[in-house]
Amino acid sequence: MSNATVLERGLKLLEFLTETPRGASLGDLSERAGLSKSATHRVLSMLVESGFVTQCVNRDYRLTMKMTALGFRFLAKTGLVEHCHGSLNGLAADLEELVRMTIVDCDRLVWVAKAQGARGSLVVDPGLGREVALHATATGKVWLASLPTDDAITIVLRHGFGTPQQHGPNVLQSVEDLLEELKVTRERGYGLAWEEAESGIAAVAVGFSATAEKETPLMGTVSVACPIVRVTRERLLEFVPRLREISRGLLDVGSVLQLWRQTSYNFNDVNDAFAVSGKLRPFSGRSSTA
Repeated sequence: MSNATVLERGLKLLEFLTETPRGASLGDLSERAGLSKSATHRVLSMLVESGFVTQCVNRDYRLTMKMTALGFRFLAKTGLVEHCHGSLNGLAADLEELVRMTIVDCDRLVWVAKAQGARGSLVVDPGLGREVALHATATGKVWLASLPTDDAITIVLRHGFGTPQQHGPNVLQSVEDLLEELKVTRERGYGLAWEEAESGIAAVAVGFSATAEKETPLMGTVSVACPIVRVTRERLLEFVPRLREISRGLLDVGSVLQLWRQTSYNFNDVNDAFAVSGKLRPFSGRSSTA
């Protein structure tokens, strides 16, 4: 195998292992990766030697904490935690619901910070580090709506719509529905989801940028999520002014991200990531209200 092939297969196996914290067998991993057991074993052996993977007593493979530690170290170096946690904690305490923040990472959003303000036994509290289902979440919709329409459609088609069984009963299922939703989201300036990403959960979100200029691309989003049994749509929309206030306070976070983005990659790199059999239009990286 070439070095590039080994790297690609190694990264794929690392992604699979993030979904199986208790470990996975050689057979399961080879089947998921579409590789022979011998090829999978060679790559896993390299990952074990490098300290990213360990082999359990039962011979299954699982991740070590090395990748997690690297992620936390990187997140700390960006300055995101330092800049945002005070604001998120304050808002969560006031609203008594879950407040979360994402950042834009190439063609996706990733949850990077959260503050839990809910009290009692009914709490929404998903984990960090996961990719956002862009068409199914309030936070994903507000980012997609900030992009040129063709780019937004390209991104969603690349990741797929999924099904109501995978998301929520009201999840968007067609390009036509997505186009209408993005139009509405642009007009009102916030994203809204009601049992779309997950059954029983509603959310509202706004974006933040590196500057206060309207045409500046979004760097991330901030949102509130809560169970529908204790919130009406009217109550959910009452959160929007507070979210907008917080988003203005996150300009420093956007500036930090802008600096990191400028020193780490350019949009040509993003375009390369969008090469899907030559059929999908590359991501332009521009913001738009059209």
